[in-house]
Amino acid sequence: MRGCFVTGTDTGAGKTVLAAAITAALRARDVTVRARKPVLTGLDEPADPRWRHDHELLATASGEDPAEVALRAYGPPVSPHLAAELAGAPLDPDALLEALRSAGAGGETVVVEGVGGLLVPLAPGWDVRRLAASLGLPLVVAARPGLGTINHTLLTLEAARAADLAVAGVVFTPWPSNPDAIERSNRATVATLGSVEVAGLPPLQRGEPELLAAAGATLPLERWLGV
Repeated sequence: MRGCFVTGTDTGAGKTVLAAAITAALRARDVTVRARKPVLTGLDEPADPRWRHDHELLATASGEDPAEVALRAYGPPVSPHLAAELAGAPLDPDALLEALRSAGAGGETVVVEGVGGLLVPLAPGWDVRRLAASLGLPLVVAARPGLGTINHTLLTLEAARAADLAVAGVVFTPWPSNPDAIERSNRATVATLGSVEVAGLPPLQRGEPELLAAAGATLPLERWLGV
């Protein structure tokens, strides 16, 4: 299986936009790519007019049907294990893994977007980190560029490496065209202390495939993903 697993330092760090940008950039290069969101919560919340729900944005980037992208979806905007409990529909990690591996069974590149951060629980004995480790895909970490990101990002890198996850890189998103002193320092500090390559994803005003592809093309995808 080839592709990447996109995680975030926490909720709202920009991992869906990053995953969609990677997907759109690969598709623009005629790479056969599949986008998958193993677990989606928060469908009860109205979507921003410029930004669709996660699975819809990813489907726009990959050219798939949203129903193919989201493997399990829940309405409440809560942690996946709680959403599953409230719905009376517990998650089956083995079924998720089988569906994810099937997406790349024909040699397709698969971009998997996690939910929340690495230690978010999915089911008893299972969290996002264990799911990522079971897939064996390189990890791409979405992080905020501003104050507080050093601690959040370094903790995420420690959690990943403790499970022997291969970290391809960190992406600060959105990365401004004119970063201030804090943002520049954060990027350099995370790169040095985290021993990791740090890139920046340009700001995007809308979730359109062409804009996503252009932003994703600024990332070192060939080096990170080998595609």
